[in-house]
Amino acid sequence: MAIFALAPEWLTVPVDANALDPAIWPENAERTASGEISIAGVSASELAAQFGTPLYVFDEDDVRARAEHMRVTFESAFAAVGTTVSVYYAGKAFLSTAVVGWVREAGLRVDVCSGGELAVALAGGADAAQLGFHGNNKSIAEIERAVGLGLGTIVIDSAIEIERVAAAATRLGRTQAVRLRVNSGVHAHTHEFLATAHEDQKFGITLADAAELVAAIRAQSSLDFRGLHCHIGSQIFDAAGFAESAARLLSLHAELLADGPVPELNLGGGFGIAYTAADTPTPLEELAAGMAAAVAAVCARLQIPLPHIAIEPGRSIVGPGGITLYEVGTTKQVTVPDAASNDGDDVTRLYVSVDGGMSDNARPALYGADYTVRVANRAPAASVRLVRVAGKHCESGDIVVDADYLPGDVAPGDLVAVAATGAYCFSLASNYNYLGRPPVVAVRRGVARVIVRGETETDLLARDTGVAPTTTNEERIR
Repeated sequence: MAIFALAPEWLTVPVDANALDPAIWPENAERTASGEISIAGVSASELAAQFGTPLYVFDEDDVRARAEHMRVTFESAFAAVGTTVSVYYAGKAFLSTAVVGWVREAGLRVDVCSGGELAVALAGGADAAQLGFHGNNKSIAEIERAVGLGLGTIVIDSAIEIERVAAAATRLGRTQAVRLRVNSGVHAHTHEFLATAHEDQKFGITLADAAELVAAIRAQSSLDFRGLHCHIGSQIFDAAGFAESAARLLSLHAELLADGPVPELNLGGGFGIAYTAADTPTPLEELAAGMAAAVAAVCARLQIPLPHIAIEPGRSIVGPGGITLYEVGTTKQVTVPDAASNDGDDVTRLYVSVDGGMSDNARPALYGADYTVRVANRAPAASVRLVRVAGKHCESGDIVVDADYLPGDVAPGDLVAVAATGAYCFSLASNYNYLGRPPVVAVRRGVARVIVRGETETDLLARDTGVAPTTTNEERIR
């Protein structure tokens, strides 16, 4: 087993390197009789032949079901303790007009954090009154547009934004509902750059400063203070962090009630998903029940009414339903000196290079994120090898899957599928090395359709002013 000496401690050798763990893969992913991975009735080879690779693929019914399950589960949990809840889909995870339609039909609202995301939400049919608008540096133009649209809630992130939102609302003759983003000081168990509630960071304001800013909001006749907001991080696996954050926020909430109504409390999102077999997120029912019980207990202790609750999940709705398909270009065995080996033997790592990389999935480079990979166009019977799936970019850190096991005969021309790429892959995609961003395809009941068109070299060159524009005969005539 010397070939596995380089494996991380958390990674175990699979009994079957072709198996699809249902905790990681989309609900409608399966191996066909021929051994291919199929998503909602369409095989990997069919998808690659029709749309090319790299390719983002969504199991549409998986995403729809998770959105509805999220709403129903949290509504039930908070109804059991005597209050109501609004579920906002965090559009930053992945946003397209199609996804906006899916979550709207599931009864969710949408959270945006830029003018571009706002435009997509509106184009997807979202009601402006059902939107939330985040961001630590909303432009004056973005604020003006949001207020003018009658946007549901703007999340105030700084003292400056109080003045800007109030001024826009006054100019437009509106009363704008706002929440105040507060850092509860709870450090969720997550990567440092994913944690968003500690004090030394760009989002929100401290608990100590919150009362003063709420007073400033209430002093503006054009603003309607709805309550506090907090987001403690991402990829969180249990309710403990949310419970502690809620306790701290509700103590402030109780103080604020002395000077006026505080009808809502937004606990944010960040619910984790399984990217590998080592990930064990808390079942959603348990998470929701734990959060509801914590809120109810604190409100009872403080003798205050239960507020309306809002949450903002993104990854947990759209992440598991997405995969990315790649074609293998080269494989390479790399000898690595094994300083830890008792016999001094060297070990090898099999590098599998694919036709995408950090331009379509930046998370491994940004966060050291781990993923699960499988051969998608067949079910090889070869013994397993420890592999590292690498991209084609000119960066040594261009790694798609740092460590997993694949059948050892994985070869150029094979298709490989990386699971749980529905969140923060397309959203963070770039044109590094002038690669076009891949298309996004939704598959449902045996039918695949493009929901976001992929970029071509023509698209990339179209923005370069040194390239002569191409015109058709018809355009020349006009």
